[in-house]
Amino acid sequence: MKYEQFLELYNAGPEPVYKLLLSIIETNKALVDKVSSLSQQVALQDERIKELESQLNKNSRNSSKPPSTDEFVKPKSQRKKSGKSSGGQKGHKGHHLKMSDHPDRSIVHTVKSCLGCGKTLEGISQVRTERRQVYDIPLPKVEVVEHLVESKVCPCCGMHNKASFPDGVTHPVQYGKNLKGLLVYLNQYQLLPYERLVELMHDLFGHTISEGTLFNTNRTVYEALKTAEEGIVEQLIASSVIHVDETGMRGEGKRQWVHVVATTKLTHYAYHAKRGSDATDEIAILPGFKGTAVHDFWKSYLNYKCEHALCNAHHLRELTGIMELTGQKWPQEMIELLLKIKDTVTEKEKLAPHEISSFETEYDRIVAKGFSENPPPVKEKGKRGRTKQGRARNMLNRLHEYRRETLAFMYDPQVPFDNNLAERDLRMLKVKQKISGVFRSELGAKMFCRIRGYISTARKNSVSVLDAIKSALAGKPFVPEL
Repeated sequence: MKYEQFLELYNAGPEPVYKLLLSIIETNKALVDKVSSLSQQVALQDERIKELESQLNKNSRNSSKPPSTDEFVKPKSQRKKSGKSSGGQKGHKGHHLKMSDHPDRSIVHTVKSCLGCGKTLEGISQVRTERRQVYDIPLPKVEVVEHLVESKVCPCCGMHNKASFPDGVTHPVQYGKNLKGLLVYLNQYQLLPYERLVELMHDLFGHTISEGTLFNTNRTVYEALKTAEEGIVEQLIASSVIHVDETGMRGEGKRQWVHVVATTKLTHYAYHAKRGSDATDEIAILPGFKGTAVHDFWKSYLNYKCEHALCNAHHLRELTGIMELTGQKWPQEMIELLLKIKDTVTEKEKLAPHEISSFETEYDRIVAKGFSENPPPVKEKGKRGRTKQGRARNMLNRLHEYRRETLAFMYDPQVPFDNNLAERDLRMLKVKQKISGVFRSELGAKMFCRIRGYISTARKNSVSVLDAIKSALAGKPFVPEL
């Protein structure tokens, strides 16, 4: 407004001035409302950008994502460097092939004639013998053993007598347990798919085996292991601590799930179309279990009336991700506290009451600090449903509500710090999926789970996998006695 316009308005009296002021106030109010609305939009967009950046930056080091999803840049390991150079250290005793005192066979290489004058050395006594040994394997071969059963007539009474075939020899032509055990071993343990296993048998042994024979051999072992699996389930239910987890698997053209329940001596796998309580109820281990179940924060596990322990390896990764996302200090403090408690428990096995109380106080202080830096979000007007808490506050809610489950390893020395045992047991299923592909039928998936659980149990008890499979084929499967 120019000065002349202002004088004209002033001389016109108070009424035009009042109207002008009202107009200015209304315009300012509209501008303030618009600025406020834009500020809210910017804040929401900032939150959305942070959320998307958080998703993009997630990897196996700062979240629950598996290492197989890490692409392009491999995340840094959380392991601390020892400062030592790679390879054997100074003073380390090396290992090499040693001479065998009992070689399987010896070949004598004779000197037939003199290299100087050419005269024969036949019948001349040797002065000394020099030894060299070669470790090798003989060329493999499929051995065909024919069993002949005699029939005789008693000269006294005229009765016809017939000898018996050995146990297990029931068909005119069949494969023996050694060969069948090797097939199951290579397919179920070494994860060779059917097609490649057929090629291997032809290349190594010069013998052609059909994929149908491989499937039927696996099915025979699967059926022979029914009672062994039942025994493993009974022992898992009676255990004091178990590890539970699940992973997605492709089967029958859609996503299915493999559930694992394990201890340091036992492994049980179950294939199911669902992930939650319906599957766990049908597997029928957790419903009757009364000890401590170690697992990640999958809430369907918490429905069961046993003690629970949360995996702190997951917590460490998620706290690292929150620290990278927000720049706040409390996640690092919580990481250091959890690792300190772990080291103390490892050193002392059982903590004194005052030590437990001190750790609990520090734990609560860090959680309270986290809440102060992450206040509850304000609910938007007109927006239905629950307000998103955000990654940091969700983690704080878990640490606060499930403090005893998070620190279960501190209260009970039998409870481990993490759920790595179950994750290791599931890892080979992912390897199987990468090597052999998806399950083509429900029966094939169930066969793999039962046989693989049996093999894992045998391995945990230092039993030869091949011997364990052959025992199952002979009708005497291995089941540990705990």
